[in-house]
Amino acid sequence: MEDHDIFKNITVLSLEQATVLPYLTYRLAMDGANIIRMEHPVYGDPNRRVGENRLNEDRMYTYYLTINCNKNAITLDLGTPDGQEIFKNLLVKLNVDIFATNQLPRNYPKLGISYEMVKSIKPDIIWVGLTGFGPESNEAAYDPILQARSGLMEVTGDKNGPPYVLGVPLPDMGASEHAYGLIMKALYKKAVTKEGSRIDVSMFQSTVSWLTVPINQTKSYSNKTTRRGNTHEFFAPVSVYKTKDGYVYIAVGNDIQWERMLKINGFESLGKPEYSRNTGRINDVENLNIAIEEVTKGYTTDDIIALFTAATIPISKVNTIEEVLEDPYVKDEILFSVDEKTGMTIYLAPLPYTTSYVKSLNKRLAFPPRFGEQNEEIYVNRLGYGKEKLNEWKTKGII
Repeated sequence: MEDHDIFKNITVLSLEQATVLPYLTYRLAMDGANIIRMEHPVYGDPNRRVGENRLNEDRMYTYYLTINCNKNAITLDLGTPDGQEIFKNLLVKLNVDIFATNQLPRNYPKLGISYEMVKSIKPDIIWVGLTGFGPESNEAAYDPILQARSGLMEVTGDKNGPPYVLGVPLPDMGASEHAYGLIMKALYKKAVTKEGSRIDVSMFQSTVSWLTVPINQTKSYSNKTTRRGNTHEFFAPVSVYKTKDGYVYIAVGNDIQWERMLKINGFESLGKPEYSRNTGRINDVENLNIAIEEVTKGYTTDDIIALFTAATIPISKVNTIEEVLEDPYVKDEILFSVDEKTGMTIYLAPLPYTTSYVKSLNKRLAFPPRFGEQNEEIYVNRLGYGKEKLNEWKTKGII
């Protein structure tokens, strides 16, 4: 079996909306898994109407397009008896390996999607529940709320300024990545034992788990951990510095790199005995950074990057997103998708690693599915319901 075929027989049925679960199933889709996203026939995924309507088409707004390529989309009202019966047939007749949901736990029983209910229909199912605060909680949670509550915002921002949210939704995407890892473990378990698994991921717990240093420092040593702007709590010099024509970020990670830095023209004056060790530099970091910037302002960005790179000292221009897209490590890894209906091309962020499946597609992904786009394909062609039944369900609002 080729690497890109490993997941071709893995079917994921996902009652998904917003970001956390769609990003998880997108990651699985990039491995070649068969993803079926299931939405309510009236309300659907709210993210379908977020962003710009570049396609001039309802429920196909730009924010939705970002993480929904290579998926199928069906609609189903699980709050009806017919809907729950159809759901059971989906699980069995499609031989679903993974069922995932990011509904509030209080909705599980009335929708027929609790772990016990699903397992009774498909004993070897891998069941995945993503919630804000765990399966015992029904608190609603969005990414910025979790950033605030988890302490992420307390450590993000200028030293004397207000807290800030991160520029990316770490609680959403971090929980997705944690769930992805657990699914890989569950798939291995199933391959070895033929048994399913229950996976519950709390977005809040996932987010707090990233605070390795702040929690250790606060709980173990009663050290106050808070915002430090662009500097680092334990290393110096580490910060953003002005140049003649922009900014660079310099990160000196050890005393050897510091010694190399002092050999670069203009930085010799910083060779004070008290700065010879990292501790001394940390103790006087504000004055040190002021002195460094006086030197960096005399260089162009390109010149100082060339000098530091030659000395093997980590440095980077603070790039715009447009500049990131032109980075040689990024430029050739951008994914794309073409809408056969309109001819519109969308471009997508590189994966954390290039999967053999995506390579087999030459980085071209199937366009994100329209609302209920695969209803007929799945309900009629794969489950065997007639078109008359399909029309009846549409009339009743079941699909």
